[in-house]
Amino acid sequence: MTDHLILGAKILGETTADLVLRDGKIATLGADTAAPREGVPLETIDATGLIALPGMVDLHTHLREPGREDAETVETGSRAAALGGFTAVHAMANSSPVADTAGVVEQVHRLGLESGWTEVHPVGAVTVGLAGENLAELGAMAESSAQVRMFSDDGICVHNPVLMRRALEYVKSFDGFVAQHAQEPLLTEGAQMNEGCVSSVLGLPGWPAVAEEAIIARDVLLAQHVESRLHVCHVSTKGSVEIIRWAKERGIDVTAEVTPHHLILTDEMVRSFNPVYKVNPPLRTAEDVQALREALADGTIDVVGTDHAPHPTQLKECEWHQAAMGMTGLETALSVVQHTMVETGMMDWRRFAEVTSVRPAEIARHGHQGRPLAVGEPANLILVDPQARRTVRPEEHATKGRNSPFSGMELPGRVHSTFLAGHRVVADGALQTSLTGREAD
Repeated sequence: MTDHLILGAKILGETTADLVLRDGKIATLGADTAAPREGVPLETIDATGLIALPGMVDLHTHLREPGREDAETVETGSRAAALGGFTAVHAMANSSPVADTAGVVEQVHRLGLESGWTEVHPVGAVTVGLAGENLAELGAMAESSAQVRMFSDDGICVHNPVLMRRALEYVKSFDGFVAQHAQEPLLTEGAQMNEGCVSSVLGLPGWPAVAEEAIIARDVLLAQHVESRLHVCHVSTKGSVEIIRWAKERGIDVTAEVTPHHLILTDEMVRSFNPVYKVNPPLRTAEDVQALREALADGTIDVVGTDHAPHPTQLKECEWHQAAMGMTGLETALSVVQHTMVETGMMDWRRFAEVTSVRPAEIARHGHQGRPLAVGEPANLILVDPQARRTVRPEEHATKGRNSPFSGMELPGRVHSTFLAGHRVVADGALQTSLTGREAD
């Protein structure tokens, strides 16, 4: 394995230091003290102007495999993650077959290990087949080689309160948590976009904010009642923020995420009728966007989760009503958060690291991800060029999905290098070789 000497990086955007990466860990931090080891190559990287951050951790990724390899595979999604600065992703359960058994989550976990571009942690389904009728094999998935701790029917709400209570009670036994897709189905039947002025003008069936907020309110009370951990996926409304803030003030064990697209895009984009803006939950109002930014800055919302949702071209380049919901996000997340949160002064790079790496790793109980950049810690880290600017071109992305809502948009920031367990999987913005020796195309 190659040793790496990183010269002149700004640690968390603050102090400048040199780092030596050796045997998968940070060996030294400070002035250059690297001496080549006999028989071990030493690569020197000039990191002047680059910011060193812990590798990003995504709690919300759709890798589609098994069953929907036309949309994405673990391999292509992992490559996209590495290019985006992620050293760990959590693959949602809505594959085909659904990840509701130990066998399926072990398959996804094995595919991630074989790929070696990023860590892949399977998310187990809460209910069998995502049908919302019977609990899935929660215990078996937790005890499998994948050691699943996160369970979600994402894309479908666990709307039965009795079933949700049972799931919350069950996962307590192995320190797991339920990640809820908050959407009351009876309030959103046939909904196509956010309910409001724009939906009225366009004549599209509206998706009311209360459909999300009602489920969150119910679930934080259930979590309090059974003393379990609840995670709220892709929060999108100002009202949801207020409920989560209320719950945290009362000591309820709830965490929450926001997507990059909900930090920047509004329902005004739907006036174009371009299905690239069709997503679940829908794009909301400018007032909601501002509330989400403020909540991420003050800690009410804990983390950024991409909700990376690639789709085949034919499912997005069609009439709005027929289009699938979802957007890609792994390769643009850092830039969007830098643009909306760092460049606006709402957070610094240290806080950026907390919401994209430290806190998601804590929630998922990863002992080796989201760690401080310190001697002896695992070398899962990234180097970011904050001054770079780029025009988003989905056709150049590693993901199979071309459904990026940021296509043609100029965004700041670029992932220069990604290190996974001390192995440089991305160099100067391009894939190199994976931890398992796979070559970039």
